[in-house]
Amino acid sequence: MSGLHRSSSSSKNIGNCLPSKELLDDLCSRFVLNVPEEDQQSFERILFLVEYAYWYYEDNAVENDPKLKSLSLKEFTSLLFNSCDVLRPYVTHIDDIFKDFTSYKCRVPVTGAIILDETYERCLLVKGWKGSSWSFPRGKKSKDEEDHACAIREVLEETGFDVSKLLKREEYIEFVFRQQRVRLYIVAGVTEDTVFAPLTKKEISEITWHRLDHLQPASNEVITHGVSGLKLYMVAPFLSSLKSWILKHPSPVARRPNKPLKALCVWNARTSVGGNGTATVESQNRNFINFKFNQSVILQALESGNSA
Repeated sequence: MSGLHRSSSSSKNIGNCLPSKELLDDLCSRFVLNVPEEDQQSFERILFLVEYAYWYYEDNAVENDPKLKSLSLKEFTSLLFNSCDVLRPYVTHIDDIFKDFTSYKCRVPVTGAIILDETYERCLLVKGWKGSSWSFPRGKKSKDEEDHACAIREVLEETGFDVSKLLKREEYIEFVFRQQRVRLYIVAGVTEDTVFAPLTKKEISEITWHRLDHLQPASNEVITHGVSGLKLYMVAPFLSSLKSWILKHPSPVARRPNKPLKALCVWNARTSVGGNGTATVESQNRNFINFKFNQSVILQALESGNSA
């Protein structure tokens, strides 16, 4: 999953019933027990499986049964360990196990993509389900997954867009933050009319094309907010290297002076249908500005009404 935090259903769900033992046993069997033995060799790997079970519980069981309580990952982990016969012997160590898992997750490499439009003036950013910070689409690598494969998968999950044909393995920017390696591949030349919509639930709340010149830090001291006021602490570290890359690889498409200056929202969870639709703010504004009455149709309707 992405480095952005997904949200549980607590904001919408007011149920207070804990999952039954039958449900917990089913989740344990489906996600923890029936996996290759190599995935059960460490608590770090087991906790990743528990996390998959947790999101299935939140995204499906809680959504379909309003009586069920939305839980934190730690609460769910404790319930699952107490319910599952295989995990129960380790209940007394659950706090240490969970703490080690949290620390381990912070060291798992992350890959993703910096998606540029055809003129290299805009880049695509995603906003997490909770909070107001923006990021390039990205996420943690799975076991034995190659960097580029992870980037393709994560971008597809978070935006619904397949970058596999545009991604070049040698074109990337990489930094290490607190022992976590983050590699973002530069995917350039994506048209602004491309349809984007996340494939995952409760992870992404908005997808928007942002102008690069609006993402530059307001000053040398301020690296968490751009000149537009956006929270960019997961974006700002890459901007200088990205600017250098663009200088070395100029866009083959000429910049358009009349291009709108404001950001272009291409998907928003609040305005999408079922969370999978698209909502293009500027295109809607353009449609309104260019709107004209169809006079012939109106006259026909009036004539029909008068004749009736």
